[in-house]
Amino acid sequence: MAYTFLNFALDVLNKSEVPLDHYQIWEVGVEKGLDKQLNSKGKTPWRTLGAQLYVEVRDNPSSQFIKVGKRPTKFFLKGKEYKTEQEKPEIPEKSKGKKVETSSTYHERELHAVLTYYANSQLFKQGKSIYTKTIYHEKSPKNGYNQWVYPDIVGFYIPIEEWSNDVIELNRISDNNSLQLYSFEMKKELSRNNYRESFFQAVSNSSWAHEGYLVTAEIDEDDELIAELKRLASSFGIGIIKLDLSDIGASEVFYPAKFRDSLDWETINKLCELNPDFKKFIHDVKTDFEGKRIYKEIYDPVIKDIDSYIRDVLKTNQTDCK
Repeated sequence: MAYTFLNFALDVLNKSEVPLDHYQIWEVGVEKGLDKQLNSKGKTPWRTLGAQLYVEVRDNPSSQFIKVGKRPTKFFLKGKEYKTEQEKPEIPEKSKGKKVETSSTYHERELHAVLTYYANSQLFKQGKSIYTKTIYHEKSPKNGYNQWVYPDIVGFYIPIEEWSNDVIELNRISDNNSLQLYSFEMKKELSRNNYRESFFQAVSNSSWAHEGYLVTAEIDEDDELIAELKRLASSFGIGIIKLDLSDIGASEVFYPAKFRDSLDWETINKLCELNPDFKKFIHDVKTDFEGKRIYKEIYDPVIKDIDSYIRDVLKTNQTDCK
């Protein structure tokens, strides 16, 4: 049986007396030589480890792993005692009538770094690191025809870090191209007051991409609103992502986007003509694909310590209200 990342984490935590975050688990495992048992050629295996642990805890009720604390989230083994008294295991609860109220003064664009981290960490697309680029609307000509044309963030995936050069080159000249383009419309919150305008803004901005998403950090706990969002997502193929600022690993795709087999080249060309950021993004992705190398420094930076960013920059203050 193949040795997996979850086996790797289990072996590390079996010997640990304290909870560890995913990067610490990776470092300890490397010191013990456990990485040599993994059949992984990825350049950021600690991210793959973290993504698999987050998904395992979230989706598998019988998992051996638990999450402990927040900022940073750490992992430990269910039923095993640990020494750090101030940290208590997080026990999932399905409570009714509980609402999370968030008071914050951050700007909507400051959420872009959180989405960039989420998309790149493989939590968004398991096994895929999505690179993103912010599109600055203010650089475009201002007229009525350009309203709701530009997405807030664009992203792409090319399996350069996973595939051999020969496979990439063969794929490039075939009809089934592996390049995938994503469009993201960002909102701080979704409520009854703004959900419809926000959703159709995402529809308008994302018609050109393989997948389009409406992204938010807050969704009102309103059953009718959730049902309507589900209906709209199903009807128009736009996905909805909820970023969890209290625990980025708990962020999730509420409703997946419908994958489009072909790109809208007329709209892509129009966006290139109207916005220099979008034009440069298309040029950079083309250069990366042809050169079989991703120049990561030209895209939005992936913040390593995202928990500190959320705490220090976004300055969120969340409280549970019954």
